[in-house]
Amino acid sequence: MSRTSRRSVLTFLGILGLCIATTIAQDRAGSTPNKGQPLNTKDISLDQAHAVLAAAVKKAQELKINQDIAVVDAGGNLKAFVRMDNAWLGSIDISIKKAKTARFFDMPTGEIGKLSQPGKPLYQIEVSNGGLISFPGGVPIRGGDDTVIGAIGVSGSTVENDDACAQAGAAAAK
Repeated sequence: MSRTSRRSVLTFLGILGLCIATTIAQDRAGSTPNKGQPLNTKDISLDQAHAVLAAAVKKAQELKINQDIAVVDAGGNLKAFVRMDNAWLGSIDISIKKAKTARFFDMPTGEIGKLSQPGKPLYQIEVSNGGLISFPGGVPIRGGDDTVIGAIGVSGSTVENDDACAQAGAAAAK
């Protein structure tokens, strides 16, 4: 075994030991959340996703713009999508990434953008997770009890218009 391989194995074992020790300490302190309990997760329904799309499309029509609109579920997986007639092809991927970014961090993508500027705590976060979008147009979708159940991403116009359509769509889920 080479010196580099041995060092990698030792590093892995050290990290594994730290994880085990942390888990044991949490268990002894009684601070392991939901210990033995199933997770109570909520997800956006197909009907809600369609309502979100419809509201975002309506807002885009009011603004006289063509948008690509993506809705992801609580796990960040694509649930529903619409490409309005004549919407840019390049905005398909952007709308999906805006929705995923908003869900991954449960905050509007515009807020992530503010935190990802040089010198800020999330600088260069957009290169993580296979590529994120850190400008407005992605918004978490909350259910009636304020639990995040998914997210919407809109692209195809100015960031102000994208965000207005995303906000309109997210509001339709409650």
